[in-house]
Amino acid sequence: MHEDQENSLEGLDRFQREAVLSLDGPVRIIAGAGAGKTRTITHRIAYACARGSWDPSKTLAVTFSVKAAAEMRSRLTALGVPDSVRTATFHSAAFHQLRQVWDQVSSSHSPTLIQDLRPLVKTAYQRVCGQEEADPGQVRDLDAEINWAKVGLIAPQDYVRVCAATHRTPPAGLDPDRMADLYSAFEYDKSAHNQMDFNDILLLVCHILQEEPEAAAVIRSRIRWITVDEYQDVSPLQHRLLNLWLDGRDNICVVGDPAQTIYSFAGAASYYLLDFPEEFPGMKADIKLNTDYRSTPQVVNYANRVLSKSPDRGDYLKLKSAREAGKRIGTTRYQDDREEAQGVAKRIERLIHGGADPGQCAVLTRINAQQQIICAALHERGIPYRLRTDSGWLGQTIPEVAADAGKEATLDDLRQAKARGQVTVSTIHAAKGLEFGHVFLVGCSEGLLPFGSPREGDDLEEERRLMYVAVTRAEDTLHLSFAEKKDPASFARRSPSRFVQR
Repeated sequence: MHEDQENSLEGLDRFQREAVLSLDGPVRIIAGAGAGKTRTITHRIAYACARGSWDPSKTLAVTFSVKAAAEMRSRLTALGVPDSVRTATFHSAAFHQLRQVWDQVSSSHSPTLIQDLRPLVKTAYQRVCGQEEADPGQVRDLDAEINWAKVGLIAPQDYVRVCAATHRTPPAGLDPDRMADLYSAFEYDKSAHNQMDFNDILLLVCHILQEEPEAAAVIRSRIRWITVDEYQDVSPLQHRLLNLWLDGRDNICVVGDPAQTIYSFAGAASYYLLDFPEEFPGMKADIKLNTDYRSTPQVVNYANRVLSKSPDRGDYLKLKSAREAGKRIGTTRYQDDREEAQGVAKRIERLIHGGADPGQCAVLTRINAQQQIICAALHERGIPYRLRTDSGWLGQTIPEVAADAGKEATLDDLRQAKARGQVTVSTIHAAKGLEFGHVFLVGCSEGLLPFGSPREGDDLEEERRLMYVAVTRAEDTLHLSFAEKKDPASFARRSPSRFVQR
């Protein structure tokens, strides 16, 4: 065996090795938290290229954030994989394809890509509703609703019908007809100014692949082997683009974890991961990676118990830890939010005085509003921290556009915070994909986690998966807490979250 091939197989467990050696698609890899997913993906690509089974220039690896794509590229480079293997987000890959073939399909200038859609949303709101201006919260919710519709392949003319079928309530107090009118006005204004948003990139490439045979051939000539990471988060729009890239071919490997689907509200669907064997009946390999190399048995067992009460538990892996036993997981009840924040800050201070690196500590919250009081408590004790709030679905963007706009709020920021010795204060959504030695999960009460205390159904299941993601961020220690009241003057009392093990 060639040295590069040997390097690609080094240090893999039995199931990771099986995944790496399964070069012919279709292949599905269900990879649990901490199971070495990225390692497996990159070693599989490296092995296929070193063996000569894949042409690097026709190999595409797709993931969901610019920084995740960059990390994958870095690992591939370390394994000796040529730069001609492309790692990209769906949007970045489609953007480059669009620029590549635009002159073939149009004589006009290509649309300008805009990132901040709020001015267009405001204008559409004013036109349709006859009001001067929507408040920022309404604009954010209207923007999110349009995004949800577009990634779900729901055109303005279909919006009312979909709302009726799914009992969906539009935001900002609008009825479905008025929301459909606003959606139409938004699209009209954007087109009139020759502008496009991120979802338009995917829609335009889908159109080219369907309607422009010569341009489609150019695009597909660079795509022979496809790997898709975080497949549980694929939207209907991304799924359509993927199928059009393949054009009936089946050299595809998808990797994901149904238990980490936490973006359903934005259009993500684990359905495609779970339905993969039906969509690709000639599946060559179906591999499960359930050994968690990250977390102690105590953390892993807690995570397993969170999922054990799910009606969908048959879809989820049961993890096992490869580490030695760690510390017991505790839950602390505080009287109010300030006492909880002070208590968590004091625990972190004790860890630091005991030799722990502040960069290995994280405080995770369900919503942004919980973070201010935590940051204040850390500041009072002189503990350096880095704040991370939700800033969009999965940080999907395009490198050169992000650089032009100065947007650097990504997972890499959190990694840098760890390196600088700063405690991370983050929402659970924003911390997905990261791990910390010591995790403090605050606000574990009904109404916060699960948020809104939903009844049994999809909303509760999403909250359960969010709890699972939060728990599995912890490597060595995990501490949960909640406050009985918001403040001493409050009459409303909180009860522990149904997800907390008692």
